[in-house]
Amino acid sequence: MKLLVVDDSSTMRRIIKNTLNRLGYKDILEGADGVEGWNALDTNPDIEMLITDWNMPEMNGLELVKKVRADARFADMPIIMVTTEGGKAEVITALKAGVNNYIVKPFTPQVLKEKLSAVMGVAE
Repeated sequence: MKLLVVDDSSTMRRIIKNTLNRLGYKDILEGADGVEGWNALDTNPDIEMLITDWNMPEMNGLELVKKVRADARFADMPIIMVTTEGGKAEVITALKAGVNNYIVKPFTPQVLKEKLSAVMGVAE
């Protein structure tokens, strides 16, 4: 399974990528902002899941999610938002935009595993 991790923090991308590797996901692309994320999706239509931050320059995560959801190629792609935006209003906004699940930073590898399992429909 090919995944895309989009976050303007290279440290956060590395943490998420390392956690995904430990969970058995090896085919992982990265983007430093929504524009890079969109370009990666557009040129790699075989990406099967998007994990994105909210607050990024150029194109933020919410804009990226809306753009992804507006494209029929990615209508059913699972999207997890990983962000410091933990307020109820932000969570609702993200879910309405098309996010399948939501993780508030900081998080543990177990939380990422549980959210991945939930969006993939895999029992723990």
